[in-house]
This record gives sequence, C-alpha cells and structure tokens, in this order.
Amino acid sequence: MTRQTTNADFHYIYSLYMHPSINPYLLYEYMDEVAFQPIFDDLQSKNLLYIFEHEGQKSGMFKLVPFAHRTSHIAFIGGVAIHPDLSGKGLGKQMFREIIERGRSMGLLRLELSTATDNARAIRMYESVGFEKEGVLRKYTWLKSENRFLDEVMMSYLYV
Repeated sequence: MTRQTTNADFHYIYSLYMHPSINPYLLYEYMDEVAFQPIFDDLQSKNLLYIFEHEGQKSGMFKLVPFAHRTSHIAFIGGVAIHPDLSGKGLGKQMFREIIERGRSMGLLRLELSTATDNARAIRMYESVGFEKEGVLRKYTWLKSENRFLDEVMMSYLYV
C-alpha cells in the first residue's frame, strides 16, 4: 500500500534519506534532523512524498512530482528507497507496480525517473516493471561529501 506522508513519518523518512547505503543515490547531502525538517515540511505540504507499506510495516518511500501545462501528463519519480533491512524481497517491484497504478489513476501518460548509471540493481528493477532507458545525463549529480559527480540514466514508463 502507498500513502502520503504524515508528520508522524518524519523520523522514518529522515532515516531513509540519511542511511549510508541509500543517501548517495538521493538528492540531499547528509544533514541533521533540524536541517532536514524544512525539506520534509515542504515536500509534505505539496503532497509529493509517499510511504510504501508492506504487511502493515513502513517499507519504503518515494516522491511523485506531477508536471504542469503541456507536460501535465507526466510525473517524475524521485527519492525512491526500500529500507535496507527489507531489500531483496521483491518490495521494490511491488512498490513500483503501485506507483504505476497511482499514475494511471491520476490520468498520467508518462512517468520519468533518473538513477546513477552505476546503480545496476535499481536499473534492472526499473526495467523489470516496464521502464526504458532514454539517455544519460553526464556529471548530473554532485556528491559533495565524496567530491565527485555521478552520471544519471533517464528512464521512462509510457502508458500509451
């Protein structure tokens, strides 16, 4: 099940964003809870942040960011993570099937995402649920804490 976050989800979301095995693949550098609170509040106020639950347990998260105007048929998926303790159990595929269905119910025709080109496991999972590679964004993400850039592969899912 996917649902929008509530204030009670702050610590869970923060723990995923700052987890050492997840953080390098997400948008925000390491920070303390005080610095992360305004980010969480902004995402939540815009209804962009979701929790994925499996068997009544918080298991992952994602952002679903709809576009506007001539691109209002598109949404970007970001901040994707399954809790590391639950990795390898097929929950990523389950979460993405729910994201795809949510997009369908919103009337979307296209979902987009990007991930590091070296994130082979994620790329395989995205492809397994119907996403296709579209191109590479060179030196797209700057990991300040590691003093290096990551290339990102753009992927999309088309409903039509």
